[in-house]
Order: sequence, then C-alpha cells, then structure tokens
Amino acid sequence: MYLDRDWRRPPVPAQFSLRVAILGGVGLVVFAVIFLRLWYLGVLSGDRYLAEAQNNQVREFTVQAPRGEVLDRDGKPLVTNRTALELQIKQTDLPASPEARRRVFERLAEVAGMKTSEIRTEIRKQTRAAPSSPVALRRDVPYQLVYYLRENQARFPGVSVERIYVRRYPREALAAHLLGYVGEVTEEDLGDPRYSSLDPGDHVGKAGVEYTYDSLLRGVNGATRVKVDAAGTPTGGRLSVREPSAGNDLRLTIDSGVQAAGESAIAGLGLPGGFVAMNVNSGELLGLGSSPSFDPAVFAKPSLPQSEYQALIDEDLGAPLTNRATQGLYPTGSTFKLVTALAALASGNLETDEVINDDGLYRLGTIEFRNAGDVAHGPIALRRALQVSSDVFFYTLGDRMNLDEGDGGPLQEWARKLGFGEPTGLDVGGELEGLLPTPEWRQELYERSQEPESPEGRAVVAADFYEYGGLDRPWSVGDNVNLSVGQGDLQANPLQLAVAYATLANGGSVVRPHVGMQVEDPAGQVIQAIEPEPRREVEIEPQWRTTIMQGLRDAAMAPSGTSYNVFGGYPVEIAGKTGTAERGVGRADQSWYVAVAPYDDPKYVVAVTIEGGGFGADAAAPATREILTELLRVNEEKIDQVSSSSAEVFE
Repeated sequence: MYLDRDWRRPPVPAQFSLRVAILGGVGLVVFAVIFLRLWYLGVLSGDRYLAEAQNNQVREFTVQAPRGEVLDRDGKPLVTNRTALELQIKQTDLPASPEARRRVFERLAEVAGMKTSEIRTEIRKQTRAAPSSPVALRRDVPYQLVYYLRENQARFPGVSVERIYVRRYPREALAAHLLGYVGEVTEEDLGDPRYSSLDPGDHVGKAGVEYTYDSLLRGVNGATRVKVDAAGTPTGGRLSVREPSAGNDLRLTIDSGVQAAGESAIAGLGLPGGFVAMNVNSGELLGLGSSPSFDPAVFAKPSLPQSEYQALIDEDLGAPLTNRATQGLYPTGSTFKLVTALAALASGNLETDEVINDDGLYRLGTIEFRNAGDVAHGPIALRRALQVSSDVFFYTLGDRMNLDEGDGGPLQEWARKLGFGEPTGLDVGGELEGLLPTPEWRQELYERSQEPESPEGRAVVAADFYEYGGLDRPWSVGDNVNLSVGQGDLQANPLQLAVAYATLANGGSVVRPHVGMQVEDPAGQVIQAIEPEPRREVEIEPQWRTTIMQGLRDAAMAPSGTSYNVFGGYPVEIAGKTGTAERGVGRADQSWYVAVAPYDDPKYVVAVTIEGGGFGADAAAPATREILTELLRVNEEKIDQVSSSSAEVFE
C-alpha cells in the first residue's frame, strides 16, 4: 500500500535539480578558494607574514643629525647647534575615535600647560604645511614632563618628547639677513629633487646661507630600532643603531668685527639703511647688513605666530626682514657719476682733460637744472668735477650721450656693463635687480598707460604713475640728464654700487660677490674652496682709471672735497664719493657714500645708504668711516680732528 503510493509520487522537477547542482558547485568553488588561500598564507607565505608580525613589535626611531656650524673668516662661530626637548604629536598614532582623541588632548593640555584649542590649532596649522610630519607643540619642555609621559604612555598615545637639534646664534642678530634660518621641510619641498632623500619632519635651510648651502650643512640622520609592545612602549634594549652623520661646517668670508661695526654704524643713526664691505679683487664680502634687523632665533620656534611674522614685514616698523643692502632700491644720487664718467670717456664724449664751464645752471629748453646750493664752479675738468661733485658738468655729459630709442646710449651701456639693472650674482641670492631706465622701457610704460583694458590694468597704471612720477610722456633727453647724476627713475642697491666701484678699483673685473669661503668637515679639514670667477671683464683705459680715482681721492681728502669734513686728516688715504638722492615730494633725501681704500693700492670698497639721511656727507659718510676704521684696523686716536667748519660741503 505504502509502496504503491511512493511509486505514484510525481518526479522531482528538473529545474529544482539544476538549482541544487549550481549551489553545490558554488559551495565547492568557495571551499576550494578558501582552502587554497589558507594554504597560500600558511605554507607559501608563512615566513613573510611571520617576519611582518615580528616587525610589528619593532619601532624605528629617527636620530636627527646636527647641521654643520657656520663660522666667520677667523673661525668664530656665527651659527651653532643646541639640543632641545620637543613635545610632539604623531597623528598616525592617535586614537581613531574622535572621543578618545578629545580625552587625550584634554589630558595633554592639563599636564603641558596648554589649552585644548591651542593643540588643535597647532595640529591644523602644521599639518596644512606638512601633513605627514609630527606636530611640534612645545620646545624646551621640562624633564618632569618627560618622565611623567613615559610613565603614563598608555594614557597619551601618539604623544612623545623627542630630543632635537635647534640652531643657536652666539652673536644674536649679527649678520641675520645673510645667515637666514632653518625650517621644517614641507610637502612641496619633498617634491624637489634636492630634498629627495628627506622625510617629513626633517629640517632644511629656508633663506640666506642656510638655504644656499643646505646640502653641505645638512647631515644624514641615523636610526635606532627597538622592541615595543602593543601600545608602542619600548620593552627592551636597542636592536640596532645607525649613528647620524653631522653636516659639514661652512666658513664665511665675513669678518665679525667689520660686520658688527657696520650694523652698529647704521643702527646708531636711527634710520633704515644698508651697507656693504667687499674685497675689490675677489668679491669676498667682509660685511653686509641692513637696519632694522631681526633675531633669527625667532625662526627656531616650532611655529612662528602670524603676528610676529607680520611685524617682521611691516613697513611701518621698518620691515626688518628686508635686506636693504640687496633688496633696497633707490636712486643713487652723485655716486652714479662714476658710471657717467666712464661712459663719456669710452664713447668719445669726453677727454680726461677737457674743460666744461660750470656756471651753476644747465638749461635744457625751458627746463633748468641747477647745482646743489646754486653753486657755480667755473671752468673745470673731470678730476675737479668729481672732487666738488659738479652737477652741471655731468648734466652736460648726460645730454651728449642721450639716445631716444631702444636700450639707450653709452650711459645705459656702461651702466649695464658695471652691473646695474641686474642681480650681481650673490651666492646667497635674495637680490632685486633694480631698474636701469631706457627709452624702450619708458615707451612701453607710456603706451600701456594710454588705454587700460580693465580695472586691474588701471590699478597697475596708477601704481606705475606713483612709482615713476608720471607716465604722460615718452623718453626725453631730460631723462638722460637726470640719470647722469643718479636721479630720475634709476633704482639700485648698495651691493650693485659696490660692484661698480670695485670694477674701477681693480681695473675692469666685474667680480661676483660671495659670502661662502670654504667647506670643512666636522674634523676641520677643508674639503671645498669657494672661489667664483668674475662675471666679465670690461675695458677701462689706465688713464681713465687714474683720472677718476684722483678725483674721488680729492673728494674725500682735499680741503674742497665733498666729504673732507669727514675724511680730512684720516690716516689712510681713500677715494670716496658722496651721493644725495631726491626720493619724491614729502620724502627726505637718500644719503649715500661709497669709498675705496687704500687709495694707492685698493683692497676694499664700502658702500652705505641711509633712508632719509639727507646729504651724503651728513649720514652715510660718517657711517662709512666707522666701517673703514674697523676694516683697515685704524687707530682712531691717530686721526686728526678736523672741524666741521673747515669745509663747506655741497652735494
């Protein structure tokens, strides 16, 4: 009966059987994949994963390498290192939970004497610049905090105190603009091939000597590998140690005494200014500085507050970060007459003994150009014209050499030869090229000013109008006459003037200024000398050089010279030139002085400028004297005191 009923049951549908077969096949495939994967992990890759598991128990700590020291030419330290304890947060080691992170920050704020908001602000600010780097919260933290964090590391995941090297400046602000500063490498920096070997958190030079010679000063970091537990706390001794290699030392051409004398002379006037002291034959800089200055130690902080940085660039505070010796651009006044004299002689527009009548006034159409103080010097030749700084004499030469088109005439040609309108090639960079006005340049400004295409264009025109005193005309002969005495649109800096005067002093070699002298290994052995070749040679006839040098010598040492009241009776004969440049309505005159010493065998050139200093003999010349006294190691007690009334000075 029952058998009969089973026999009559309908057969299983074929579709159902197919489903069962497919599911069984899929299950078999899944089983096979899992089996093979387990076999691969356990048999074929077992050794590799075992090694990785063991590596999870090992942490590698970077051991920072000290940067090389920066020394002056006599081996006196200008930049050294000191060790500091820095409180850091490594974001990769912080808890993933926002709530857990908040608790860590609250605990850390309490023990570190900070606010939680400060910690978060520093994290945001520093990770914006270097996302992968540890965040530095405090530097020079006390040992008590170090001990507490180590004993309670489990409560402060991602928080550590690291021993780092920090730049130290034994002479404080001395040569700050030249030395530059160091900062943490950024993500953008790491894309630069020169930083390809660095890791986030490393430090590199950001400006000045530190930047230019970074690859030589920067050492090679070491590493220490230790065992750690699950919380990252070391559990045993060191597994391996790779010692760091210190960077090389860099000896500069700078003389600390000359540098200090220059900075003191400028700062003592209470006005912004800059100075240069350079070897006329090699381009070695014995001193180069600017006032106001700054303490480079401010950049040794984990991060510089925006308010402090703003103070360093604030024009109302004198923009201390600006190096006026290389970035200050001004008309040069009569110091430019050196260029005018060489250009006129070389172009055949003047003979060394040619006499020009100076009646105190030079007429150009309806425009009158006068000597300072309306003085008339009568018939004079070049030597006497330099001694008394006759403007009329040089106005005449500017008129003779004018060319109304292209790059200008002989005056512009010789200005370019001597280095105006372009960087000097200073090894630490940071230079501004200045402006050498030409007919072509002014014509472009004039055409651009006629039909500004946009509000932005009109803004540019307005700025140009303010900067260059009007754009409603193309070039005229008056522009060349102004240029002949260093006025008008000319913009130059003390380093450019120093190079021009050095070229005359050495007979025609346009030197390349530099502060790097030699690289030394940590043991003091010289491994590289820094001796850049001159940029070019220019042809200066001996007779031209002799006449101009005599005129400059008389300007400083002869009774009717423009700076006799400063250098009359000075125990070392020098050649010097004053300069007084107008800077526009409502702005006090720019004071300049350039000196070459000793006169009979030139070795050094000193160039000084003072913003708002007035006559060159009033501010820049006395500052130059202080620098020369240190440079030449002159005993001031031997210098005859000359009454300021012994010479009436006009510039």
